[in-house]
Amino acid sequence: MKFLPLTHRKFKSVLIANRGEIGVRVIRACRELGLSPHAVFSKADINSRHVALADKAVCIGEGPSSQSYLVMENIIAAAQTMGSEAVHPGFGFLSESPEFAQKVLEAGLVWIGPSPQAIYDMGNKTVAKTKVTAAGVPCSPGRNEPLKDVAELQQIAKEVGYPLILKATAGGGGRGMRVVRGDTELKSAFETCTREAQSYFGKPDVFCERYIERPRHIEIQVLGDSHGNTIHLFDRDCTVQRRHQKLIEEAPSTYITPETRKMMGAVAVKAAQSVGYVNAGTVEFILESPTQFYFMEMNTRIQVEHPVTECITGIDLVQWQLKVAQGEALPWKQDAISIRGHSMETRVNAEDAYEGFRPNPGTITELEFPSGPGVRVDSHIYKGYKIPEFYDSMVCKLIVYGSDRNDCVAKLKRAISEFRIEGVETTLPYTQALLEDPQFLSGDYTTRFVEENEDLLARTELRHQSWSATEAAAIVLQSQGNPLGRATQDPNTVSEFWGQAARTEGTRRGGL
Repeated sequence: MKFLPLTHRKFKSVLIANRGEIGVRVIRACRELGLSPHAVFSKADINSRHVALADKAVCIGEGPSSQSYLVMENIIAAAQTMGSEAVHPGFGFLSESPEFAQKVLEAGLVWIGPSPQAIYDMGNKTVAKTKVTAAGVPCSPGRNEPLKDVAELQQIAKEVGYPLILKATAGGGGRGMRVVRGDTELKSAFETCTREAQSYFGKPDVFCERYIERPRHIEIQVLGDSHGNTIHLFDRDCTVQRRHQKLIEEAPSTYITPETRKMMGAVAVKAAQSVGYVNAGTVEFILESPTQFYFMEMNTRIQVEHPVTECITGIDLVQWQLKVAQGEALPWKQDAISIRGHSMETRVNAEDAYEGFRPNPGTITELEFPSGPGVRVDSHIYKGYKIPEFYDSMVCKLIVYGSDRNDCVAKLKRAISEFRIEGVETTLPYTQALLEDPQFLSGDYTTRFVEENEDLLARTELRHQSWSATEAAAIVLQSQGNPLGRATQDPNTVSEFWGQAARTEGTRRGGL
């Protein structure tokens, strides 16, 4: 497929081809730049905040994303109906689809992102590794090209050694991946991985590389313009993950030295330049030591965790996505950008952490966001909002900014203690337990932290069992409007409130 080049020109209106929190985030950036935001929505999202905040909005289909947010033709038609001049894809859905970027350009609209060719090159992991390797970017030992058969895999295993990891060339999110630890596993792993790759991504191609048992996951934010300028905005540590999904992110990483940070930033810029990258993107690395890092992939879009980079640099990434798409040149040289302080972000998902992170869609009956110095909440929810069952479970992002990592931990714990959400279970109790864990606080952990600490919540609960039922009841009564927070001494009332205090309101005092 021959892709069109990007066009950069001034525009006055932007269609956000997304929903939820990122939809609201882009709308706010548009408002601050004097641009008119346009929204699309599914029937399940008719009452979503991004719809209410937009100047115009068009329904593009039924609730399931396959019938709405993933239907390219409906989104293009909506843009034409509303007279939109540009399209911002947000993250997820079609944000990393070169075909969608191509259709936007074919429709005569401005695409707020990298070129379709760059999205394609970095979206195919074997193509990406080949290009960045040629640019001098270090990659994990293995084979960049798609594997032909099991025999070729056996030969690579002899050269590289075990363990190996097989990955779908078009994969992501942990799908189409298998770790191989010996000869007897090669055939079944290859067959399973290729089958999953075909099922999830429409092509069976897989490649392999050496598997790093206990890695750190650190990424570099890059930003490029149409005038040949490319810079990095330092690193984010995304090591705490569950099933390859990030739970908490922070910037800068305390794992690497300033020298390694400088090298990783320079390498990330090389990776972006290898495909002529324009706009905001993220180069992800896997580290087996504080000084040894390997290119993993590039996300050709804005990241969920972009706010922590905004906090430590003072640069509004979404605004600069819009400015770059209009042809503006970046006003900074690399040495003009510095790190100020520390930032952390936790994703708040509508999932029950006590039940294996089971999704918990429902109606929010009470909601109070934390605030105060150094606290930011990016969200689209409100009291009375019904969380649809069709989409990602993230309902908001809680971001804090402080002088250093310890200050951020204290701020995040304080913010969680003020956070009140009822009607659905969330992952906040897990984050609170994480912030009390000595291993996490020490900074000495890997991407396997969550799986190696499955009893994290239980351990934290044990530490808080010294609370009396009367104290727990007092917390509940206070949250229900008792101005003095006085607890009744009636033992039946105390017993009735115990379960609610321990689970629903316990985060207000750290009692999980």
